[in-house]
Amino acid sequence: MAIDLNALQNVLFVREGHLAVVTVNRPTKMNALDDVTIAELDAVFAAIDADADIGAVIVTGAGEKAFVAGADIGVLSKQGVLDGKDNALRGQALTLRIENCKKPVLAAINGFALGGGLELALACDMRFASKTAKLGLPEVSLGIIPGYGGTQRLARLCGTGTALQMILTGDQITADEALRVGLVNGVTEPADLLAHCKAVAAKIVSRGPQALALAKQAVRRGVHMPMADGLALEADLFGMISSTAEMKEGMAAFLEKRKASWLRA
Repeated sequence: MAIDLNALQNVLFVREGHLAVVTVNRPTKMNALDDVTIAELDAVFAAIDADADIGAVIVTGAGEKAFVAGADIGVLSKQGVLDGKDNALRGQALTLRIENCKKPVLAAINGFALGGGLELALACDMRFASKTAKLGLPEVSLGIIPGYGGTQRLARLCGTGTALQMILTGDQITADEALRVGLVNGVTEPADLLAHCKAVAAKIVSRGPQALALAKQAVRRGVHMPMADGLALEADLFGMISSTAEMKEGMAAFLEKRKASWLRA
């Protein structure tokens, strides 16, 4: 399905300099993920990945109640084996698109991040939460399991014990508890959340764009490898960045005590 980025229904896509802000915009539905929203998010992130002028991305939800409060239960209630698997694969394709984006992606969790919403946040590189946010994977309370990568990413991020407790009980946790278990990188007052994420993103954007992409690749790929293979990957990527004009500019700027001028486009 071709998506016109100038006629999005459920997603807002705004550029602020080298920063992209992507907002799931279904506040009357608690920003729940339906097929249209998933397709639009996928198209937006494909465009972001291809745009050299964008240096970082923030994902958030419209309104004050929800980041993304899960998938559309009305749709899930009617699915069978084949369409259930297809639904999971669509959600997984989106979260892989976000995870593999060359640009650093930050989640600004401004409210409920439940089910598919938490899975969306888990695909991001960093997560910051409002103090009022609640996070969870409540699928077992509906007689299903997480299907958009939650069983895999949560365990890798927080360990199997924390992941199994959250998944098997279906309980929601507070932002402070999410910080304690390593699920989020920081917690802010609700009014400060987006500004905090923009400040972090601005610092990221001030760094070398190719270095950012390769550093993200080193971590994302290396975490699934044995240490020796991860170190070999790191050395290969270090060699790649050492041949670039970006490296020469970064080193020259440091030695000349000036701000580096990165070429993005």
